[in-house]
Amino acid sequence: MIDPVTLEVVRHAVFSVAEEMRAILMRSARSPVLKEAGDLSCALTDAQGQLVAQGRDIPIHLGVMAFTVREFLRRVPPSELRDGDVYFTNHLEVGGNHLPDVKAIMPVFHRGRLVAFAINLAHWPDVGGARRGSYVAAARDRYAEGLCIPPVPLFLRGRPNEPMLEMVLSNVRGREERRGDILAQYASNAVAASRLQEIFDRFGADVVTACMGRFLDESEAMMREEIAKVPPGEYAGEDWLDGDGVGEAPIRIAVRVRVAGETMCVDFDGTSPETPGPLNATRFVTASAVFYTARALLGPEIPANAGCYRPLDVRIPEGSVLNPGPEAPRVGGNHETSQRVVDALLRALAPVLPERIVAGGPGTSGLVMLSGRRPDGRPFILYEVHGGGEGAGAARDGTNAVRVHMSNVMNTPVEVIESEYPLRVECCELRPDSGGRGRHRGGLGLRRSYRVLCDHAELSTMVERMRVPPWGVFGGEDGAPFRVTCERAGEQVAVGGKENRDLCRGDLLVVESSGGGGYGPPEERPAELHEADLRNGYVTDAGYRDAGERRWT
Repeated sequence: MIDPVTLEVVRHAVFSVAEEMRAILMRSARSPVLKEAGDLSCALTDAQGQLVAQGRDIPIHLGVMAFTVREFLRRVPPSELRDGDVYFTNHLEVGGNHLPDVKAIMPVFHRGRLVAFAINLAHWPDVGGARRGSYVAAARDRYAEGLCIPPVPLFLRGRPNEPMLEMVLSNVRGREERRGDILAQYASNAVAASRLQEIFDRFGADVVTACMGRFLDESEAMMREEIAKVPPGEYAGEDWLDGDGVGEAPIRIAVRVRVAGETMCVDFDGTSPETPGPLNATRFVTASAVFYTARALLGPEIPANAGCYRPLDVRIPEGSVLNPGPEAPRVGGNHETSQRVVDALLRALAPVLPERIVAGGPGTSGLVMLSGRRPDGRPFILYEVHGGGEGAGAARDGTNAVRVHMSNVMNTPVEVIESEYPLRVECCELRPDSGGRGRHRGGLGLRRSYRVLCDHAELSTMVERMRVPPWGVFGGEDGAPFRVTCERAGEQVAVGGKENRDLCRGDLLVVESSGGGGYGPPEERPAELHEADLRNGYVTDAGYRDAGERRWT
């Protein structure tokens, strides 16, 4: 038996360590995508690699990290680990999601006994590959997407392992920035290890270990209780990706959810096979999307750890876009395909959880990368994501210009972009008439434009919801699709969702993100809310009248 006061003190102490890890990593990193946008996540596991605590970070990362340390321990036995070692990996079979997300894993010892692991994940703006930024639309295997790092120690007993560091830094662009980010990842884990050792010193290893076990058991019991409230039965849903950038055919994500008692089986049989282009997702990413959806719908207050996922049985066909072969390209599967898994699950469960469902949102990173060289010759890579309109819910309109579901990345402030990159942001505003009509209106998308101020730049896009718009629910209309254009000398050219192209000085890149889907029939929207939309400029008379049928066929 554990004293309940001790249990709560240990719980909050452990959770605070995960939060502190994030603050240290974000404040210490060199790359704007980490220090400004916060494309990173931090977590703690027990000695067996079971996730016990996480920061308020990015759900798709955190779900993946539920697997990472366990897969790591299959390859690096505990007997080889030493105090102060930090292993780095982005290997797709070690709880991986895509190559730019690099994880740092540090064993934590107490009086010579392995008691826990500190792990953080940071998106590196470049991991090599055929294009700056490592997003390669033409990639047909993972080798074109960058350096794959198996679990290797970049720090040994608290000191840099310089030969191994040099091997990594020699194969990525922007080595000074990358080294700074690596040191920040090390610092985050080192502080976490120190804090955990203080907790183990204060309460004793056996007590803290037992408390960690209780955290998992409690979350499992809470999840089982919530699943039991869902009407038993089988529920089917599907959604579609625009395409992989190679062929024109859309990519189907199909799911069947079987609820029986206190367990839920999620089966993706019927999903499209592995794609030639870079939209394949690892099985870890797919499971992470399931974990997120189950917790968001059934019990958002349940502590997210390995225990809360025990009642979920996830079945993913081998050779599918959600569980491809080892050489498949998959840089976009992490944040594009995973979002479509969430949408398919929401559509499956909408009939039995109508009050908890929201309509379709942007469901894409809206990723635009601009790279090149500054006037002094130094390289730059701007990695920027674009939120859109949130789908409406049963009780409210969707939020405007926001990231939804498993994304928790902030936009880079205009002041940072213009001070650190040869770019000028000429427009940043809401996109009227982009939200789907309904009893509750979908949120509005965003319009943002970038003027190129250097002689040459490279553009990479990884964007969905350009052909298949965010879906309306229960009679609500779809939101407006995503759109990217390039203006040069007065001529406007459409840019594809998975594309690499060259830009030159004076080009203007215009990004218009998708709006959210509506909830309920439009004719049921109160007149005063429509008048407020007109007054605020969210809709126009012509746009509201002519929104038409946006649904993809």
